[in-house]
Amino acid sequence: MIGGEKFMELKSEESAPVILVVDDELSIRKSLEGVLKDEGYTAVVAEDSNTALALLESLRPALILLDIWMPGLDGLETLRKIKELHAEVPVIMMSGHATIATAVEATRMGASDFIEKPLELKSTLDSINRILKNVANPSREDASAGSKSGSSQKEESELKLGKSAESLSINPLVFSFQAMRGKAIPQKTLAQSALLYGQGLHSGRKSGLTLEPLPPNSGIHFVGVSEKTVVPAHVDFVKSTGFATSLELGRTKVSTIEHLLSALCAYGVSNLLVKCNGEVPVLDGSALEFCNLFEEIGLVEQPGDWFELEIKKKIEFGEGKEWIRIEPAEFFAVDYTLEYPEPVGRQQMLFTLSDSSAYKAQIASARTFGFVKDIGALQRQGLALGGRFDNFVLIGPEGPINDELRFSDEPVRHKILDAIGDLYLLGRRLKGKVTAHMTGHSDNINLLKKIRAELAEQK
Repeated sequence: MIGGEKFMELKSEESAPVILVVDDELSIRKSLEGVLKDEGYTAVVAEDSNTALALLESLRPALILLDIWMPGLDGLETLRKIKELHAEVPVIMMSGHATIATAVEATRMGASDFIEKPLELKSTLDSINRILKNVANPSREDASAGSKSGSSQKEESELKLGKSAESLSINPLVFSFQAMRGKAIPQKTLAQSALLYGQGLHSGRKSGLTLEPLPPNSGIHFVGVSEKTVVPAHVDFVKSTGFATSLELGRTKVSTIEHLLSALCAYGVSNLLVKCNGEVPVLDGSALEFCNLFEEIGLVEQPGDWFELEIKKKIEFGEGKEWIRIEPAEFFAVDYTLEYPEPVGRQQMLFTLSDSSAYKAQIASARTFGFVKDIGALQRQGLALGGRFDNFVLIGPEGPINDELRFSDEPVRHKILDAIGDLYLLGRRLKGKVTAHMTGHSDNINLLKKIRAELAEQK
């Protein structure tokens, strides 16, 4: 182990990259020192933040591994000071009991990655090697920027706000084949990276997500906080639809995506990377906070072809009391009818998605709802574990028991919200009228698979 009294010797050596390990646990420091040595690195260690900051006065490490929970200055405070002193030095945050909110806050403050304890050898080394490689070899886009036109160079620089997307493999299947073309619409992404955090409705775990702009012709994608496999937001990767829509590819799994996708559809976002830890946070049970975020940070239009998916004939799924169909129309609309026992009763609404303002005013704030009689059964199945009194509407025999309704027909509006999100899983806004009766996520996805089959016949 190399402590503070020995670090001066390293400055004159042109050998292994120096990695500073900052952790109050002796076992972690010893383990990392041995692993890094075996991999050809040199480890300098510090047991607290003050020692680490003192070392930085004379030592310029290639990388810093920084624990979040330490006595004195915590990891986030230390990260802030490191970035003030040496903004160019990459920092990987470590923690075994930080919330996802802490992870995304660290990323916002400039951390290059976040790894969870107990440290897994391969993923830890993968993160270290990837970051040092990126520092030593800037991306080709950066290297060739001088040969691009001024406007093109500016556009690319604006899109490279997110750090994690650069090392991930994106599958742009949405843009590889765009049959059944309706009206051409501009591609869009977020004007800058953003973060939100809350709690997973079904898992009950603290959850959060970072949203990062992607270049034109990318599509919408999800990736885990500590994963590298990216799953496209596409019906081909839908894993399950029980009480929420879930995607899966390899080790990357993400659930409860429908509220976010609904807002993305309404605002016309076509290219985005969503990084979360298994479940999109439910927030207040609606899509309103996503809308507010998009409006706060702004959207940017991008070049490239992108078309509405125009429905040419009637397509149906289901029968009896539970069915859904889509038919040709000059707009995208959802006409939904639900029929529950009182106090909900029969509710019907026709909503035309003309623009984002109409969506925000009429649909976005409608919350997830559930019935008191069903909660016990759901939780015995491992669902609704994050249902609190501020993130869904709980309906008893006499009506809502935890809050007042935002609309007298809030349940049917939320069903429309869900349908818009599920039906965005072909990466294009539909041009057609959807009519549905007592349907849920499974029905939405089955209808979408039939539309997908129509697309395939065009090849």
